[in-house]
Amino acid sequence: MSFDLVLFGGTGDLAWRKLMPALFQAWRHGKLPAGGRILAVARDERSDAEYRNYIREKFAGVDESKQPSDEEFARFAELLHYRRMDLAQPEHYGGLKHWLEERGADTVVLFLATSPHLFVPVVQQLGAAGINGANVRLVLEKPLGHDLASAQEINRAVKASFREEQALRIDHYLGKPAVQNLMALRFGNALFEPLWRRESIANIQITIAESIGVGTRGDFYDTTGALRDMVQNHALQLLTMIAMEPPSTSDADAIRDEKLKVLRSLKPFTPESVARDVVRGQYRAGTVDGKAVPGYLEEQKVPPGSVCETFVALRTEVQNWRWAGVPFYLRTGKRLAARDAHIVVNFREVPHPIFPGTHQANKLVIKLQPEDGLELHLLAAKGSGASANGQEMLSPVSLDLDFDKAFLSERVGGYERLLMDAIAGRLNLFVRSDEQEQAWRWVEPILHAWAAEPSAPRPYAAGGWGPAAASALVARDGCAWAEEQ
Repeated sequence: MSFDLVLFGGTGDLAWRKLMPALFQAWRHGKLPAGGRILAVARDERSDAEYRNYIREKFAGVDESKQPSDEEFARFAELLHYRRMDLAQPEHYGGLKHWLEERGADTVVLFLATSPHLFVPVVQQLGAAGINGANVRLVLEKPLGHDLASAQEINRAVKASFREEQALRIDHYLGKPAVQNLMALRFGNALFEPLWRRESIANIQITIAESIGVGTRGDFYDTTGALRDMVQNHALQLLTMIAMEPPSTSDADAIRDEKLKVLRSLKPFTPESVARDVVRGQYRAGTVDGKAVPGYLEEQKVPPGSVCETFVALRTEVQNWRWAGVPFYLRTGKRLAARDAHIVVNFREVPHPIFPGTHQANKLVIKLQPEDGLELHLLAAKGSGASANGQEMLSPVSLDLDFDKAFLSERVGGYERLLMDAIAGRLNLFVRSDEQEQAWRWVEPILHAWAAEPSAPRPYAAGGWGPAAASALVARDGCAWAEEQ
């Protein structure tokens, strides 16, 4: 299958830091279909050779195991092309259309790796130029809007020129192998699904922690914040994968229909519940990995006195028969103690403990980063004779599955998987417009409550796990975050 992949914003941070390395790894692994071209589009004047040299220099900054040899890059670079375009000029789209039609590839993938404010005009120009045929797929990178109204504006522009099945809204967390395995875990095994309900599960915690700060992106981040940057998309997508009902088939729309039902079942926020069930924080100076780091207000390009949140923890519920009364805790933040993303499913304690000291429940930990895997925490007898009142005491043990070791030769990164799915037209791991808009509807009352009561976020020292109020949030239900257990 021949394909043309067009990267709008081809010299930008996302293109060289994430997309090009992912495309190279797909090529290295033999997963990139033969007969492909990759066209980078940007405003600079460059030749194909100059662009290839630019990418070769940028590759020096990726992980050593993912860096190409000179011979590998020379072969991969044959796929790379460059075209200067001013995205505000209609005639430049005509030139792009001519470039694409000269060869007539089976599939054309248009990846908008540009600033979000360009999405609407670029999509409109693509439609006006006729670069929207049945073989064209449009990939939109987050953030998809700043609120519900802006998200709907983008979706209206997309729907005016493209069919819904042509629009692929990317969330790179959905490309992570451990997230893909959530479906396999629940619906491919008989072990967990009978227990996947309120009668057996006490609470579910979703954590996406970053040890880095905002770096040089302070001006962008200050208009976004942790709620928009991570909760509205990544965290909610993980929640839907955990909480969804079994879909009728593995068809993309069957899966996305069930995810949408979860989003519609989330307990809505009110100003009162925001004050009670949402914690926002902002990091101060501290120590990360043994190094002193500045606070958010001292970072480059951050406005003085900013009340932008760099941390969010919240409690919610899925109001349906399967999950009624089960707390779901979401937590994300920058400058935390570790780069760590995981989901913890805490099961209820046994109804009648017969072993002394048995007050530790089973739990399933789904690890997303830095490594992918599963840990099932159980209790077992040591057989050492240790006892209380003549009865054997139990000790915690765990079953640990490391996906990287189990599937070493078959592992692919999130962007690599999603780019290959975009070329192949597989929609399962992309977000549908009604999902995206419903997520914004759920998040917006929090934004409105913060705007109406613009109190400063709670401070927390860099290198910790966020404000103390985040621990108090779960402690109200008699729970604790994973690192506190």
